[in-house]
Amino acid sequence: MKIAFALLAALLAYLLLWPVPIEPVAWQAPTAPTLTGDYAINDRLAVATRLGVNEGNGPEDVAIDAFDNLFVGYDDGRLVRFDADGSNPDLLANTEGRPLGLDFDNDGNLIVADGYKGLLRVAMSGKVEVLTTEADGIPFRFTDDVDVAADGRIYFSDASSKFGPAMKARDDVLEHGGHGRLLQFDPATGVTTTLLDGLQFANGVAVAPDQQSVLITQTGSYNIVRYWIEGERAGKHEIFFDNLPGIPDGMSSNGRDTYWVALYAPRNALLDAMSNWPFLRKMAFRLPMWLQPQPAPHAFVLGLSLDGNVTANLQHVGADSFHPITSVEQANGKLYLGSLTQPAFAVIDAPAGVSADD
Repeated sequence: MKIAFALLAALLAYLLLWPVPIEPVAWQAPTAPTLTGDYAINDRLAVATRLGVNEGNGPEDVAIDAFDNLFVGYDDGRLVRFDADGSNPDLLANTEGRPLGLDFDNDGNLIVADGYKGLLRVAMSGKVEVLTTEADGIPFRFTDDVDVAADGRIYFSDASSKFGPAMKARDDVLEHGGHGRLLQFDPATGVTTTLLDGLQFANGVAVAPDQQSVLITQTGSYNIVRYWIEGERAGKHEIFFDNLPGIPDGMSSNGRDTYWVALYAPRNALLDAMSNWPFLRKMAFRLPMWLQPQPAPHAFVLGLSLDGNVTANLQHVGADSFHPITSVEQANGKLYLGSLTQPAFAVIDAPAGVSADD
């Protein structure tokens, strides 16, 4: 009996007092929308075709060049080029880090947001060049997504200046401390500028088709922020889309009429319920990973109009679905899907009603 009591006391002491790297901040998560109406569950992603199967793990993003070649980055640092049909994998380079967001600049170089190495430029010869690793004296800890504007300026996110990829997004989301930033790098001057800070795990980045603004997802607060980069409102920002039905990850623009938003998973009721209870979030952090709130096996993509209305809802529920989806890129009448954990990327036909990409 004494042994059992001692074990129980030790367990309680661990759950209550063991040091953890997070200092959770109280906030009130909005009530999650039900998966009905615009968000109704469906199986439209069931037809997704997996590409590059077992060539590597975690192709977070997919970039398509002017010749329709497909590029992905894996968790071992490799950047791999595929033919348009997903065949003939060819190693472009190894960043020795974790390539996440990808896009092409106007000179045909692959711009890479590498979680460990910062913002990189990779030539088609395989040469890797570091463009920037800090802003305002604060190093990037989790360079995450990137989009190149028509004028060549590069917009990208530092998801968390406190928690890097080795500590996972979970740490920053559980803390809710506002360590994320939206940044701009100007290749003409070499200057890196912080556009917004205090973001809740700053993630997907998409420049608007009219080049007047840039959108960024906040994974930790389930919304999308618009920051104005041109015009009378330049320098201002507002919520573009609030209270998403899932945990937002990467996003992109098709260059015409649609923003594609990858939802890592639907909202987690337990995680939301703990939002205003920092002490409980610390206790949850101390639990074994399998006892912590887990994302559901649920593939989920939304299409949004330029004024923030839902125009497409693509889902597939179940362990056999291509999940979690972390990026969506439209090209050649298709949607290319990336994933943080899958040993493949995927493709489906773009839904009817969405304009063809440029």
